[in-house]
Amino acid sequence: MRIAVATVFALLLLAPSAFAAGDPEIAALQVGLRQKGLYGGTVDGVLGGDTVAAVQKLQRRAGLQVDGVPGPKTKKALGRYGKRSPLGKRVLTSGMRGWDVAALQFALAWHGFPSGNLDGHFGAATDRALRRFQAWSGIPLDGLAGTSTVAALKAPDPTCPISLVSPVAAPYSDRFGPRGNRFHTGLDFPAASGTPVVAAASGRVTFAGWSMGGWGNLVTIAHPGGTRTLYAHLSRVAVSVGTLVQAGARIGRVGSTGRSTGPHLHFEVHARGAAVDPLPVLG
Repeated sequence: MRIAVATVFALLLLAPSAFAAGDPEIAALQVGLRQKGLYGGTVDGVLGGDTVAAVQKLQRRAGLQVDGVPGPKTKKALGRYGKRSPLGKRVLTSGMRGWDVAALQFALAWHGFPSGNLDGHFGAATDRALRRFQAWSGIPLDGLAGTSTVAALKAPDPTCPISLVSPVAAPYSDRFGPRGNRFHTGLDFPAASGTPVVAAASGRVTFAGWSMGGWGNLVTIAHPGGTRTLYAHLSRVAVSVGTLVQAGARIGRVGSTGRSTGPHLHFEVHARGAAVDPLPVLG
């Protein structure tokens, strides 16, 4: 019954929201619960059973009614962190901390501009992500998350404008979206080292070789409409910068170069610079 009540609460909370995949306010709650050591699940913005159980633990600890509903008294039990809600109540800038900062980080990530850990701390990474989103959205690039930024974040998440073929003849594993307290900006295709990797769409190679930042051997291809595809951790690169490739043409082979725990292809799609989910357009 308590979980059912919490579910109703979640539906009411989500009803006015334009966020398509998880609610930033629930994500901020999860971040706060993680900081209290009460929640170890993924920060996904969904008020599921694990999140409700963590809320109940917090309520027991605080001597509140144990109903699993994250109402005002439950937020207050999170201390100073819980007072900083909801997103949009104050203008956010570098150096701030709190619930609303975590909600901002979550919303930025789903719009294609993740900032590392979802931790409620407005540090340098969050500042860079915010400014990139502001430039992408055509709103004042001031590094302040105020009314115009929050409104822009309530627009639908960007999508890939072109059709894609699978870059590897293998099933994917990790999807685009939250993973732990971070955000995975692509699809992973586990496959044996040396498995051919092909272009997901026709275009021109803009990068081919070793890349800093953990990518290892990387190929990047530019496509029409400001779309780019990225193929990381390759064992071998089979194209050079400037090459025109057709969809399905081999561009490299699966590997485990860079920051990788095993052979796989990390595949990303960017639409005008924003990381987008490849899965809806992947044939």
